[in-house]
Amino acid sequence: MPRKEKELYAALYNILGVWPRKIQYYKVALMHKSLGHRDINPKTKRLGKRVSNERLEFLGDAILDAVVGDLVYRRYTGKPEGFLTNTRSKLVQRETLGRLAQQMGITRLIMASGRSIQHNSYIGGNAFEALVGALYLDRGYDACMTFWNKRVMGEYLNADKIAYKEMNFKSKLLEWSQKNKVQLEYRMVSQSQDENGSPIFVYAVVLNGVVCLDGEGYSKKEAQQVASEKTINKLRADKAFVDKIIIVQSEQQEGEAHKEAAIESESSFNVTATEQAIDELSLDDLSARELSREEIIAAAEAAAYSEKEAI
Repeated sequence: MPRKEKELYAALYNILGVWPRKIQYYKVALMHKSLGHRDINPKTKRLGKRVSNERLEFLGDAILDAVVGDLVYRRYTGKPEGFLTNTRSKLVQRETLGRLAQQMGITRLIMASGRSIQHNSYIGGNAFEALVGALYLDRGYDACMTFWNKRVMGEYLNADKIAYKEMNFKSKLLEWSQKNKVQLEYRMVSQSQDENGSPIFVYAVVLNGVVCLDGEGYSKKEAQQVASEKTINKLRADKAFVDKIIIVQSEQQEGEAHKEAAIESESSFNVTATEQAIDELSLDDLSARELSREEIIAAAEAAAYSEKEAI
């Protein structure tokens, strides 16, 4: 066995706690798409399709949801579904997995296009999921459960601390904006690519039309979360900043109130003017008009009937 492969076996054992059986699964799990690697058809000896960890990443994501969902369900008995879902999301979110990949030594094993990997929350987190997918194919579901419970939860993550930590800053900011009747929107500032060709998004929080703080991430959601966190911290620490948002809100409400008052005034004027016009109508004009032949006959018959009744 080549020396490099022996080193990979040893590194994976230190990470997973078990020896790999089919090393090829793990090699693919650590292969970033930027490498542009292609497999070779054994019959034709020609280059085949591109190989990367994206398929294993998909599989690992599903396995992690099941494993962590099982853990959260058993650990927090009596907690409602919303709490369980939120806690699972925190434990398997990109930032958490990226941090784990860095701490456990997964990031340094990733095979990319020769450039340094700066955004562990993106490449590292994806590789972590792909590695779980490889472990599932190699050793099954129970091995994934053991890896998460003993290695991850036993040495790197405090589930309780994460469960009760405020992490969903978008939801928190939305809650604050609704409570204070402040209009909230997210505006994309820029979109670019890093040196590995991965997308980078920059989003800004806009409150009542006031552009607040922005955040950068390797997905729209991540960028909006970062921007929301910065904005929440600003709202908590800077009273003048809050006042600025509220003042703008008051001005907007005042403008709307003036518009409504103007509409009501115009409507009131129209009603008053109509009533005044009705009051000014003269019944004399109606009696002065010329009667038709039918009306004259009807009037004569009515008069004759009245006379007969009187006799």
